[in-house]
Amino acid sequence: MARMTDAPAPRAPRYRSLPEKLGQVVLGFEAIVVFLAGLVIYGLGALPEPVPDWWGIVAGAVVGLAMFACAGLLSRPSGFAIGWVLQVVVALGAIFVPGILVVTLVFGGMWAYATIGGGRIEQRLTAQRLADERADDSN
Repeated sequence: MARMTDAPAPRAPRYRSLPEKLGQVVLGFEAIVVFLAGLVIYGLGALPEPVPDWWGIVAGAVVGLAMFACAGLLSRPSGFAIGWVLQVVVALGAIFVPGILVVTLVFGGMWAYATIGGGRIEQRLTAQRLADERADDSN
């Protein structure tokens, strides 16, 4: 009978900041809504005359997939910059269907809160953790 060797201890999961967690949630849900907005653009035939209507579906799918990819990149600082660019791209969709402006305002607001407000909360939590560690070390 083969003897089992000691397996290495499992590695602790990587710490994910609050902006990263919130940003991933926002981009995930927004990707679904953006794809649906592409279907709306197709259904309404809202694109200019020389452009076929099915490009609305393609645009919604591509931007939606880009948002899913960006959600995975939020562990890097460039991921947040890409997220802001994608918010602008969604806002430009309001040129074709003004109702997309509502999507832009809702999800853009949530994205701003995730990145700006989440960063502020993360700084406070970090400061509190450091203060608690110093208090524990002095005792």
